[in-house]
Amino acid sequence: MMENLVPDVGAFLLGAPKSGTTWLANVLEQHPGICISNPKEPNEVATHRGTFGRNIGEPDWERYAGCFRGEGLKMDCSVHAFACPVAPSRVVKHWPKARFVVCLREPRRRTISHWGMVLDTEEDNQNGADWSDFASAWRDERLSCDTLYGSCMERWLGNFSHDRFLLIDSGRMRNESRAVLAEILEHLGMDAYDFDMTEVHNANTAMDRRPLTLFGRGFRFAAALIPGFLKQPLVSSLQGKGVNVYKLPIISKARPTRAVPTPEQCVEMNDEVTGDIEKLERITSFPVKQWLDSAQ
Repeated sequence: MMENLVPDVGAFLLGAPKSGTTWLANVLEQHPGICISNPKEPNEVATHRGTFGRNIGEPDWERYAGCFRGEGLKMDCSVHAFACPVAPSRVVKHWPKARFVVCLREPRRRTISHWGMVLDTEEDNQNGADWSDFASAWRDERLSCDTLYGSCMERWLGNFSHDRFLLIDSGRMRNESRAVLAEILEHLGMDAYDFDMTEVHNANTAMDRRPLTLFGRGFRFAAALIPGFLKQPLVSSLQGKGVNVYKLPIISKARPTRAVPTPEQCVEMNDEVTGDIEKLERITSFPVKQWLDSAQ
């Protein structure tokens, strides 16, 4: 490993898919003192590189360094690092002074939303899995690991002190966005900033999730071969205008309607989640009463 290539990352945006991290990263990149990773999720430090992706090899430090182009506090927004068992020890080894913002959404709804996202994009079938039955999908660690917040935080707190973490309920990001942003800037030691909420276009909503056509899969493969420094200016320009080329009919198709899981399919998840969020409150003092009440 070439230690001189390891970037000086000062903060990490952690959490779970469908918890508002895309929206938050897009807002924070407006701050002149914050350099958000580009792509948003470099997926180098953690072995968890997406819902299904796993890579136990060492990070590609040269590629990782290239994900931070700009001045200010470098912030890695690889959301799946939160559930990765290896990430805490890697981060403390290279960035012992790092600070963390953790976005959490009510875990049951988050899981169902994540499950639906995977089925919409057919990512399960593309990775040799079948998540059509929710109960079976929950038993797949690749879905449930992102939901067990208490277990995830327990690992991180084995490497960093409590004061390094700011836990945010994603519901507050919707209803108290400016107050939450002020808390985050204070936690990161950054100057106050008047964010322009109207400039945030990409929030990774359900309407954006469309299964790729055969042509779309080829397009995505070809796009992945284009060097980032050539591709990124165009991607950033389109994102700034709220344009998503992957929504074009030739590239993707309309997502099917899907019934929500039945109460019977959710029994195992409910039982496991209840104990886990009680653990979360016990080790972090993060209030979970509203989540427990929502299950009643």
